[in-house]
Amino acid sequence: MKALVKASMAEGLTMMEVPDPDEPGPTEVLIKVKTASICGSDVHIYRWDSWAKSRIKPPLIIGHEFSGIVEKVGEAVQTVKAGDYVACETHIPCLSCVQCRTNRMHVCRDMKILGVDINGVFAEYVKVPQTVVWKLSKEIDPTFASVMEPFGNAVHTASVEDLTGKIVLISGVGPIGAMAIQVAKASGAALVIASEIKEFRKSLALASGADIVIDPTKEDLESRVLQLTDGNGVDVFLEMSGSVEALKQGLKATTNGGAVSILGLYGKEVPISIDELITFKSLRLFGITGRKMFETWHVADRLLKYKKVDLSKVVTHVIRFDEWRYGFELMLSGECGKVVMRL
Repeated sequence: MKALVKASMAEGLTMMEVPDPDEPGPTEVLIKVKTASICGSDVHIYRWDSWAKSRIKPPLIIGHEFSGIVEKVGEAVQTVKAGDYVACETHIPCLSCVQCRTNRMHVCRDMKILGVDINGVFAEYVKVPQTVVWKLSKEIDPTFASVMEPFGNAVHTASVEDLTGKIVLISGVGPIGAMAIQVAKASGAALVIASEIKEFRKSLALASGADIVIDPTKEDLESRVLQLTDGNGVDVFLEMSGSVEALKQGLKATTNGGAVSILGLYGKEVPISIDELITFKSLRLFGITGRKMFETWHVADRLLKYKKVDLSKVVTHVIRFDEWRYGFELMLSGECGKVVMRL
């Protein structure tokens, strides 16, 4: 089969012919990939940065966001059958640790990640354990089904608090931040404020339904938020940027007793005044990783099935699999939302 492979310990990727996956084992599922989208982690692997060097062991088929059709199932598989339309959770749990056995598979202590620790989905076929397969509603377009995984990040981040009637601040409007704007609106938020410094992403925020977009390099975020909220600050702050400064600004702009949900990754120690910005304000902090398996998937599926969100605002480019170089160029430029490849 054709696959996009991290073939060596150097920058770049290689499109090449590789053996088809083996027959599925008793609890495994073989899936024919229909669409796959490029994630920021795929770009890290392409660039061969310090994170990739520490984690990836070539040769490896990369990619983890996709949709497809079940080709074959193992004899013990009960959740799906050949012909089913599916996507997959990309975090593969061990099923044995305390977290897995207490309904918290998304924080498994021995997690493996599709396209990072094992062969991924930038290929014509992929084989996965039935544990991670989600049967999709047929109403969901395959283009959007391929971004169900990052959409699940947005749903998880925005679901830690009831947003009905709340004022919400979202910092960082990459694709997941843009999706979180739509989730917040669908959840009944009264006002959604986005903080973003890049022009393309400001437009993405507005297209996704943000009521107000603030550029913190051009105006004081805290002052503007206090002006918009009668001096109270926002009820809920969703930090999606991975910027230390954005985190500090957002904490300052959150009302006393408010909630903060952090999805952004900082890659370094974050110096903040815990006393001033968290403890004395009695803030509730939630660290977000992955998606709840499968509560988040259930919510995400319904939001797409009943068209409560519109991912066409976020998927800005759809290309052929053999145009993968163009897709990575777009991602490296930052002038795109989600880039989806059709196989």
